[in-house]
Amino acid sequence: MRQMTLVGFLQAQNCSNFVGSWRHPQAAPDFASAEYYRRIGRVLEAGKFHLGFFDDRLAMPDLFGGDHAHTVANGIRCVKMDPVTILTVMGMATQRLGLGATFSTTYYEPFHVARVFATLDLMTEGRAAWNIVTSMNDGEAFNMGATGHGEHDRRYDRADEFLEVVHGHWDSWEDGAIVADRETGLFAHPEKVHRLDHHGTFFNSRGPFTVPRSAQGHPVLIQAGQSGRGQRFAARWAELVFVAYYDLERAKIDYASFKQQVAAAGRDPDKTFVCAGVYPIVAETRSEAEDKAALIDSLPKEIDSLSLLSEVLNYDFSKQPIDQPFTEEELASWTGVQGMRDRIRRLLGGRLPTPRDFIEITHRGTAYDHPRFVGTARDVADGLEEWFVGRGCDGFVVAATHVPGAYEEFVQFVVPELQRRGLYHKDYAGTTLRENLGLARPDTGDWKHAR
Repeated sequence: MRQMTLVGFLQAQNCSNFVGSWRHPQAAPDFASAEYYRRIGRVLEAGKFHLGFFDDRLAMPDLFGGDHAHTVANGIRCVKMDPVTILTVMGMATQRLGLGATFSTTYYEPFHVARVFATLDLMTEGRAAWNIVTSMNDGEAFNMGATGHGEHDRRYDRADEFLEVVHGHWDSWEDGAIVADRETGLFAHPEKVHRLDHHGTFFNSRGPFTVPRSAQGHPVLIQAGQSGRGQRFAARWAELVFVAYYDLERAKIDYASFKQQVAAAGRDPDKTFVCAGVYPIVAETRSEAEDKAALIDSLPKEIDSLSLLSEVLNYDFSKQPIDQPFTEEELASWTGVQGMRDRIRRLLGGRLPTPRDFIEITHRGTAYDHPRFVGTARDVADGLEEWFVGRGCDGFVVAATHVPGAYEEFVQFVVPELQRRGLYHKDYAGTTLRENLGLARPDTGDWKHAR
């Protein structure tokens, strides 16, 4: 029986992806401590989550008004720590939970990223995952020594070659290369360790790579591109895809379309898991859950939305009166997340959008920017089941309205109900992330079959 994939949506910052979460009266204040993340890891593993992954940016949201003062004053994701370092902490507190982090193909080098994640994979005994992004705004560019964020499709062209180089390095060591034979003095077979010698459009990388293969072969690949170019990239490379779907009927269409793209890329669509972002708000009674939702809805501020829209679309929304439509030229010039812009255009038909349209339709900065399920365990499970059985997704990326309480409540109430219905596993299938996702251990060169 087909079963759900569950992913915890994590942030190495002062709030969850819901900016107002730090204002919640039950939010843990020790977000800069190791125990905060160990606790999250233990909770997710108790709920048999397949994976916890950290979203990340390389800058705080400071594009609105060209200044960071509002970001710091309002706690709008102003603290951003290194997620891989935190994953090592979580890895030592867990045994089966998959551990994913975001690294950009725009502002790092392939050899470095390959080594970071291959090492993490060894240190967690085959539980690592890499969330691949091309980054989204000028703030990240400025922090990483660039003069501006590059053109959208060209960033994905670079990302394709980046993945080729990374896979080439991960394939450098054959299984069984290391023998560590003290009697003969042979540590490893030289003929089983290969140099890459890549010379391409964007990268030159020689090798040989310095990290042998892990128990799961190499880390699992996550991606979240939803523009046309982003989906083509995900169809070629991703094994788990994080999507922002907003209603079930549209989700069914987009899900089926993406699976067709995976098949066209020469890959098995059933082995690429599409997981939709959701906010569950659950309690023992529906009225109690509705009271929780009302409290959560009192936390956001308009500045949260404007700041995060500026960040994600790479455009300073302070330049535009809130009810003045953007021009075609302005919209076409944005280099941020084009999938969000394109969705707004589709929903408005021929009308040009205003900043208020973006606020009201995207719900950016609120706990409504993903589908929300509010109620008892049965209510929430009903909503998740409808999406899953209806082929709107293969599973869910569970977003937290406050940390760690939202995860604890989901594990306490919703997970047992999903297990009772046979929709979710009762225990981990193995020790590695690939085993728990039902993915085969890749042989060297497997990636070359994708188009």
